[in-house]
Amino acid sequence: MIEFGSDTATAPAEDLIKETSEATFMADVIEMSKTVPVIVDFWAPWCGPCKTLGPALEAAVTAAAGKVKMVKVNVDQNQMIAGQLQVQSIPTVFAFWEGKPVDAFQGALPPSEIQAFVDRTADLAGDDGLEEAIAAAEEMLAEGAAIDAAQTFAAILEEDPKSAAAYGGLVRAHVAIEDLDQAEAILNGAPAEISTSPELEAAHAQLELAKQAADAGPVAELRAAVAADETNLQARYDLAIALHANGEVEEAVAELLELFRRDRDWNDGAAKAQLFTIFDALTPKDPIALNGRRKLSSMIFA
Repeated sequence: MIEFGSDTATAPAEDLIKETSEATFMADVIEMSKTVPVIVDFWAPWCGPCKTLGPALEAAVTAAAGKVKMVKVNVDQNQMIAGQLQVQSIPTVFAFWEGKPVDAFQGALPPSEIQAFVDRTADLAGDDGLEEAIAAAEEMLAEGAAIDAAQTFAAILEEDPKSAAAYGGLVRAHVAIEDLDQAEAILNGAPAEISTSPELEAAHAQLELAKQAADAGPVAELRAAVAADETNLQARYDLAIALHANGEVEEAVAELLELFRRDRDWNDGAAKAQLFTIFDALTPKDPIALNGRRKLSSMIFA
């Protein structure tokens, strides 16, 4: 597996959450927070809200899979630490990064706010080079090294299983090596919370276009059919599919725009739907997508 930064993502739960004392606070919190963010939970056995907040924090920290650690401080046994940090009521929770407290809250919070606090704390350390790895994998894919790109995207997902960019890239890499069944399986297996992300929408569009390409007809014959009868909208639609499969994306868009101009409702709006599939498969700033969207919009609102 490709390594990105530290290996805290595989740390066992007992290494992620621990009790500390005045003797070990410096090592457990100050020193540790120089390499990974540390959440410090000040609590006491008699504190009712602590009994709810503590387990919720522990669950969120465990789910973060090593991106953040948690240290628990019993204020009854460690009054000096509580005094130094001016803890006046419990529960009080601090986030430490690079040896200093950088965030905090007091009292019980709803689960969504607890999760947001843990996520915010985990993000303090950055992404351990994952963005650079994604960029490298995208470059491999652009240069035709789809298998290497797929392996890199898969390694990134081992580090960050909810990376929409890596999921989308892995799908597109399998499309590039014409393993469409695997591409579809990966797409269907993406976590629900990223299933509608732009990266996965783009990957889905590329997969759909690849499926269409497998059944595309010969360009020359379809050109002839359209030339012989310009009102043959099915032939024009099939020509657009074949042109895109042949890498002639701008020409495919032009044919679909012409089809839409002639009959926007043909085949339940198939031309418009196909145009959006092509646009979604392209990058947002691609000139073909930008010009095509502009022309389509002018037709729609004419």
